[in-house]
Amino acid sequence: MKTRTTKENGNKGYRYRPVLYFAMAYLFTWIFWVPAIFLPENISMVLMLFGLISPAVVSTVFILASGSDALKKDLKNKIFGFYKVKWLNVALSVGVFALIVICSILLSLAFGQSLDQFAFSEDFNFTGVGIAGALFTIIIASILEEIGWKGYCEDSIGNYMNWFWESVIFGAIWSFWHFPLIFISGTYQASLMVNPLFVINFFVSAIPMGFIITWVYLASDRSILACIIFHLFVNFMQEKIAMTPETKCVETIVVFIATAIIVLTNKDMFFETRHVGRILEDTNDRDQF
Repeated sequence: MKTRTTKENGNKGYRYRPVLYFAMAYLFTWIFWVPAIFLPENISMVLMLFGLISPAVVSTVFILASGSDALKKDLKNKIFGFYKVKWLNVALSVGVFALIVICSILLSLAFGQSLDQFAFSEDFNFTGVGIAGALFTIIIASILEEIGWKGYCEDSIGNYMNWFWESVIFGAIWSFWHFPLIFISGTYQASLMVNPLFVINFFVSAIPMGFIITWVYLASDRSILACIIFHLFVNFMQEKIAMTPETKCVETIVVFIATAIIVLTNKDMFFETRHVGRILEDTNDRDQF
């Protein structure tokens, strides 16, 4: 009889499949987003939402079809395990991002930008769906993206390497996942097409943000709920604070600096390899439900 390796036993016999997951997440997102490029805005916004839902659906299907009770229990713990959330760390992460926004606006003054950016903008960047629709989209994006990416994706990469390199890989893949949105009329990404620099900045900025949200995730014992709260705050701030596209380029530099500080002050979190091959072990040995 074949004996399982130590790492396989650590993951309760389940082997993560990150390449297959990303292929399916991209396929079932872009299958909606690519046609939306060529359709009227009222239809394209509906297809955009279907695409937005896709990673969470793919993640859930992967977990439910895995045959692993440990993986299913882990997802339930990550979503509903309020005991996991380190509320002080969530508050700290929200404060860090608020400070990033404040510093970015103040630094932008040197480039001719205005203090008026501290005001709330009247509208959302989404068009064609109304204010209520835009707010709904932001909330749904925060919830579903985190269920999709944290439900299966990040662990599937982190299972094979330290969290520093996981953050690099995830940030790059997550960033490029948004690519079709720059061609869909009415999206925030499409509004950046007035200047190629703004588009490049959007994709570059996603990589350090991947580090920050990984920090939120790990500091709360891999809690999806903690990530949803942080993601919702970030989305709201990016949409409602009246920062100019030029200031958001400055913001990317500030985010890189904040990311470097977070990594340097949490070296063990980002560079340890104790979790490799054993992600499901600790969380599922504690039957919380």
